[in-house]
Amino acid sequence: MRDNLTRRHAVRRKGKYAMASAAAEAQKAAIRQMRESTLEGTPTLEEQRAGAELFGAMSTERAGVTYEPVTVDGIAGQWVLPQDPASDRVILYLHGGGYVICSVNSHRRMIGHLAAEAGCKALAIDYRLAPEYPHPAAVDDAVKAYRWLLKQGYEPERVTIAGDSAGGGLTMATLVALRDAGDPMPAGALPISPWVDLEALGESMTTNAHVDLMVAAEGLKAMSEAYLQGQDARHPTAAPLYADLHGLPALYIQVGGDETLLDDSTRLAAKAAASGVAVRLDVFPEMQHVFQMAAGNMPEAGDALARAGAWLRERSS
Repeated sequence: MRDNLTRRHAVRRKGKYAMASAAAEAQKAAIRQMRESTLEGTPTLEEQRAGAELFGAMSTERAGVTYEPVTVDGIAGQWVLPQDPASDRVILYLHGGGYVICSVNSHRRMIGHLAAEAGCKALAIDYRLAPEYPHPAAVDDAVKAYRWLLKQGYEPERVTIAGDSAGGGLTMATLVALRDAGDPMPAGALPISPWVDLEALGESMTTNAHVDLMVAAEGLKAMSEAYLQGQDARHPTAAPLYADLHGLPALYIQVGGDETLLDDSTRLAAKAAASGVAVRLDVFPEMQHVFQMAAGNMPEAGDALARAGAWLRERSS
């Protein structure tokens, strides 16, 4: 297992960020304030989706990045184009949001930072959301988008897949579905704070409950019910923690140390390594769920995306 898994749990405790930056602390304060303002009443699905679109305001616009709408075999999407991108490399990006909320629009700024760091285009898609479209609709759309990229002339070894939260879980599910269907594997994958256990069984769901300001077991279970609608909570393309991971490409997993979903990442990394998959795991101390969304406003987010971009560039070059 040591040959396949590079662990970096304390990657910044004694380094550049011995403690959370002032910007990170300010971000936490803003999240607390937002939570307090929405405590009364239960928002409707439409209200949740509208509010989630504001999530993208955490990031700045990356200089030089432009966006172009695209239709991918009937799926709405967006090209994210940094300055002078490599012509032969591409990232397929799958946004988070518990399979229920968020969109390409909510994540485009963060994806712009990642694409700029990787030096290549990114294709982000608006895969179908639950409860209107339960599992496996999101997986089917992601698989279709990957195959579409290959039809456009991209070689599998020049394609990487990335996603955050549910999109990180969807990244893993897409790899499993592609392998099982006999499709050629991409060069590698970047699951950011991946949600891969739809039952919320990780120990960190309890031990980090007092420090995670964004994700709690109750909310995860509600999203899981909307996505599964009675299906098996351990289906391999719904909860990839329970999938056979043999034959998958290299993984680079990033996760915040204060996340309730921390153990989704650590358990996934351990299982992948035991299955012979090359894995790098970076745990960023004191960071919240998908802190990378604060790119341009928080040094830890910029650091994480710089590492991610460098890894994606190396894997697909």
